[in-house]
Amino acid sequence: MQCPLNWTVKRRKGKVRSVERAMETKIASSVKVPIVQELVKEKLTTVPPRYHRRDNDHLILSDPSSLPEIPVINMQNLLNTDLMDSELHKLDKASQEWGFFQLINHGVGSEPFRDAIEAYSAEVKVLAIKMLNFMAKALHMKAEEMKTLFKEVSQSMRMNYYPPCPQPELVTGLYPHSDANALTILLQVNEIEGLQIKKDGFWIPVSPLPNAFVINIGDILEIVTNGAYRSIEHRATVNTKKERLSIATFHSPNLDCDIGPAPSLVAPETPAKFRRTTVECG
Repeated sequence: MQCPLNWTVKRRKGKVRSVERAMETKIASSVKVPIVQELVKEKLTTVPPRYHRRDNDHLILSDPSSLPEIPVINMQNLLNTDLMDSELHKLDKASQEWGFFQLINHGVGSEPFRDAIEAYSAEVKVLAIKMLNFMAKALHMKAEEMKTLFKEVSQSMRMNYYPPCPQPELVTGLYPHSDANALTILLQVNEIEGLQIKKDGFWIPVSPLPNAFVINIGDILEIVTNGAYRSIEHRATVNTKKERLSIATFHSPNLDCDIGPAPSLVAPETPAKFRRTTVECG
């Protein structure tokens, strides 16, 4: 079962272009299937068989005490000249080894609703550009290459609502996937655990930190960094008692663009791992 309730907000050149409320069930059939939100109102004690997850990809470390946690990056350290180098090293390592990290002390207000959504999305966009520039610096990539690619940034936003589920072990909140964009910034609104990332063959839960963003590398950025930074598979799970709210904001180059490894990251000892291609980024 994969049925979050989504609102999608798309920005072009600094403006919120549209808000679309989408409630749909992705079922590979022409049979009409009830929307999960309607089923929740019925207070079911079991999940109908048609919503059962059919894959066996339930792997997770069995001993909770041995679960690794994704790295935490402190934005204020990145802005501090005395601490920048060590924090850049942490950012570089997190992006290479995990493709995910939590960002604290980011300075963005965390009330992204209704009349505040325009201001929130603008602040997150500024933050995304800052993080991309820090990543370029950490990689010793020529700054102008990143700045040129992201001279104009396309931004879209998805708001997810995962209702409580009577049998969470049988369903999936959001199926495993990687993000096709460049950089995703996720706010776990009510700080309920549910996001999991796949590392070394296991699903690792992300424990939300108060007022933190979860940031992850997308496919475009993996290509631009010539594979140094990884776009990692992740998914969302549900639980029996608590609803989960999250807001994902996606960032990509705005125009149709030529995507390939940054020239400054290609050398005889680090040949290009991807061919250049023109894609519709915005």
